[in-house]
Amino acid sequence: MKTIKALASSAVTLALFAGNPLAAQEVQAEVEVSGGSPAMWKVADEDTTIYLFGTIHKLPEDIDWNTGTVHTALVTADELVTEIDMTPESIGTIAKTMLAKGVLPKGTTVRSLMTDDQRTVYEGGLAKLDLKPESFDRYEPWLAALQIAQTSTVKGGYGTGRGVEVVLESLVAADTKRSALETVDEQLAIFDELPMDDQIAFLLEGAEDPMKSVMALDKLVSLWASGKPEELGAAMNEALMAHPIIAERMLWDRNVDWADWIVTRLDEPGTVFMAVGAGHLAGDKSVQANLAERGIASTRVQ
Repeated sequence: MKTIKALASSAVTLALFAGNPLAAQEVQAEVEVSGGSPAMWKVADEDTTIYLFGTIHKLPEDIDWNTGTVHTALVTADELVTEIDMTPESIGTIAKTMLAKGVLPKGTTVRSLMTDDQRTVYEGGLAKLDLKPESFDRYEPWLAALQIAQTSTVKGGYGTGRGVEVVLESLVAADTKRSALETVDEQLAIFDELPMDDQIAFLLEGAEDPMKSVMALDKLVSLWASGKPEELGAAMNEALMAHPIIAERMLWDRNVDWADWIVTRLDEPGTVFMAVGAGHLAGDKSVQANLAERGIASTRVQ
């Protein structure tokens, strides 16, 4: 489940923008990159080209991915498509939306929802991050889990402003059309609508040893930056096999929806640069696999 926890901080854009209590202690992550470049695919017909670029939502500062075919595709695109609206105006509303959905009723704390043994695990994990037991008391378990993921990844050297989507927004021309596959509410619902027992399990699995999730994220980033989507997909699927409810909500259902979006978009001429979490473009239930089921080929171009 540690890879699932890494996915929560790398494959869900919103986790980038949760509270950042350890920003002042930020260090540089050490990720080994064994040649290659992040993978990208192309889907095209006679008058439409859609580039599919798998992203990592948090990155160390020394990984340069805006090169080669990716750079060429980006500068020639008429439209930038991301999971959610990444304009500064939209990003500025996320924290407020998260709090509106993720704060417990008055008189209830996240620790009050736990058994004594669960509470011991949870408080021990917070102590490993130098956080007080009551730090996230007011949050529902899913939001406390994202806060722990955010805290541990920042402590592990993953900056909040270095993710691919944030950089993309600064690279494209001001007149480039922006489109989003989902709303903020839809992304939050992935976690907010989980049964409470699953939320608590999700929280405790990350809290038990929070820095292990950073090690898992290091591995995923290394595979991504080295252009090894097959190995990336294998690492993710191994963890997902035992947790189908999270796999379906976080990856597989969305992959179906996004393949549908691509099919519809092919009816409109133009060049599209579509950037989504790398996990969605890896494995046997990827976006590309869903497209293949519809008779639409995707070709790897980087």
